[in-house]
Amino acid sequence: MKKLYSVIALLIVASLALSACGGGAAAGFKVGQVTDLAGVDDKSFNATAWKGVENAVADLGVEGKYLESTQQSDYDKNIQQFLDENTDLIVTVGFLLGTATGNAAKANPDQKFAIVDYAYPDCYPGVEEGKTCGSTTELPNVLGLTFKTDEAGFLAGYAAAASTKTGKVATFGGINIPTVTIFMKGFQAGVNYYNQNMGTAVEVLGWDTAANDGSFTGNFNSLDDGRSFAESFVQEGADIVMPVAGPVGLGSAAYCKETGSCMIVGVDTDWTVSASEYTDVILTSVLKNMDVAVFDAIKAAKDGTFKGGVYVGTLANNGVGLAAVNGASAELTAGLDKLKADIISGAVKVE
Repeated sequence: MKKLYSVIALLIVASLALSACGGGAAAGFKVGQVTDLAGVDDKSFNATAWKGVENAVADLGVEGKYLESTQQSDYDKNIQQFLDENTDLIVTVGFLLGTATGNAAKANPDQKFAIVDYAYPDCYPGVEEGKTCGSTTELPNVLGLTFKTDEAGFLAGYAAAASTKTGKVATFGGINIPTVTIFMKGFQAGVNYYNQNMGTAVEVLGWDTAANDGSFTGNFNSLDDGRSFAESFVQEGADIVMPVAGPVGLGSAAYCKETGSCMIVGVDTDWTVSASEYTDVILTSVLKNMDVAVFDAIKAAKDGTFKGGVYVGTLANNGVGLAAVNGASAELTAGLDKLKADIISGAVKVE
């Protein structure tokens, strides 16, 4: 009898062990996302990246978790929490996490990272590695997910120039960093291209590529700033505004909807979907398909094909794009289709 009990006990232990292994196989691969200061519900940048994680949870059977950063000191802390939890792939979101991610990647060479809107090496003369930049060399355990949003911004500028009634359009940013200004540069270049080809003189307020300077709220979360910036541009004569400032732009959209005085160009995701309450005043949106890039990074990490380096989203590989233009004529639609093809072929250079 004692021997029988021993056999039963062994069978129970084996069964539990197999159950544990089976349960772990489905949810054993862990992905953690660290947001920037705008938070995961920003209806824009962080939310789009998180959608990529959610899609991986649904389609690949991974575990997904995010940690929100409310101040810059949270970046290191949140990354370390995921390290402590033995997270398989850590996805950090945004330019502002570049140094923290680089430091963590160098200290943990066996840990896989993906960072949205950033790549290594990122150090240049005058900055200090580990303090104001992440690495002087490429990091083999980090995949930088970058996007040529100036290509899609160029299309948006062309569409805005074709759609304005006042002859003035505007753009502003949250913080003066390259991943923000690349939208604004593309937007102004697209307006200039329209002017050159159509003999018009549409003016861009809020950004000057030649001076490499423009209007910035200094944050990514104040809806009041979004309202006041849009109002100021409208008072200067603009009737189309492109806010490159995360949730700040929702304040601009609210102002345009309430006053009927302007249209909005959304960024990062299609605002007619993410902020559908403002659909009537959304002219179009510059799409940065971060969800696809994040999903692909997770898939590669899970199936063992992950490599560090740089992914570049372009019009050619659908990494960036332009949403449908509200009220576009057949002529404008055809013009945008040709312009997209010309950018992809290299016939038109986005300068």
